[in-house]
Amino acid sequence: MGARLRVFLTAEEDRTLLELRSATTLPQRVKDRAEVVRLNFRGWYVEKIAAHFDWHVDTVRDALHRWEKQGLGGLWDALHPGGKRRWVAADLEYLEGLLRTEPRTYSSPQLAAKLEQERQVKLSPDRLRRVLKKKE
Repeated sequence: MGARLRVFLTAEEDRTLLELRSATTLPQRVKDRAEVVRLNFRGWYVEKIAAHFDWHVDTVRDALHRWEKQGLGGLWDALHPGGKRRWVAADLEYLEGLLRTEPRTYSSPQLAAKLEQERQVKLSPDRLRRVLKKKE
């Protein structure tokens, strides 16, 4: 068993966490982390909180450490790595208009080349196919 973690909250922080817990537009993980912090403030031990949420004790400790270091911002997940989109909705509309108006058919490599040539958007044929399927 590790060292006991104890979080201390002001009345305003406690009220904010309570409001977060009952918010309808937040991800469930954020609401759960807010409740973890409140329960620890109320005197619950890490092990009891972990059993209550059916989490590992390290997950509870991580949530409490994030609260101590980052405050309210620590309740949210970090941004996920990855590149930005290379296309916008107007690019897909352009392709759809192209497919509707022209009498010929296009393969995905041809569409990718057309998109790069006309709109300066470079997507692989496979990626373009997945994007178009997702749009349906």
